[in-house]
Amino acid sequence: MKLNGTSAIVSGGASGLGEATVRELAAAGCQVVVADLNAERGKAIAGEIGGAYAQTDVSDEESVRAAVNTAAALGAPLRVAVSCAGIGWAARTVGRDGSPHDLSAFRKVIDVNLIGTFNLMRIAAAQIARTEPADADGQRGVVINTASIAGIEGQTGQIAYSASKGGIIGMTVPAARDLAAIGVRVNTICPGIIDTPIYGTGAASDEFKAKLAAPVVFPKRMGTAAEFAQLVRSLIENDYMNAETIRFDGGIRFQPK
Repeated sequence: MKLNGTSAIVSGGASGLGEATVRELAAAGCQVVVADLNAERGKAIAGEIGGAYAQTDVSDEESVRAAVNTAAALGAPLRVAVSCAGIGWAARTVGRDGSPHDLSAFRKVIDVNLIGTFNLMRIAAAQIARTEPADADGQRGVVINTASIAGIEGQTGQIAYSASKGGIIGMTVPAARDLAAIGVRVNTICPGIIDTPIYGTGAASDEFKAKLAAPVVFPKRMGTAAEFAQLVRSLIENDYMNAETIRFDGGIRFQPK
């Protein structure tokens, strides 16, 4: 799929993996909608890349529909939807004090991470289906979803996060089969330990990140958001990549804790 002269939408596009993806797609000639709750940062990034900003709650149907409509109105065919919006939560199924996991917190994580990903995928794919085929194969677009290796081998206290990310992995093959009829490919990336601003800066931050990176096989460091964005672009541009779940983790395998 050629990116130059197309439009794209990236949820969670105002920070971390989403921001890096926005910048990578824009550099490839894409007009990008930064879909995010953070209006100040989202507008700033959109201004820098010559794209557009849409304040977006991925769990809300009308909010996502409005963001997709913004992408469709940019003057170039909508070809790409990337889901990077997500939240985390740390709690055991039964806490050390004997209390059960908070149900509202579990629902919130599922609502944003899993339902939010499906919400963008379904609405964006429906819009992509309205475009003309981009090539002789009848391809119209690409959806890239972001899961996590926690969805494969979650650690203690990751029950909500792992369930949400595992659900995204589980959607990959059926979604690709569903959307094949309209010429849309679907792939899912499972990042491992990625160095984003969430870890802060300074000596304490560096020490903490070194501990996180210790189990990585090679290269012996955390991944970067730019490397994630490069993988997103590669999956979009390689037309034979479809219905795949790709680990992006330097070979790390999570221990129970």
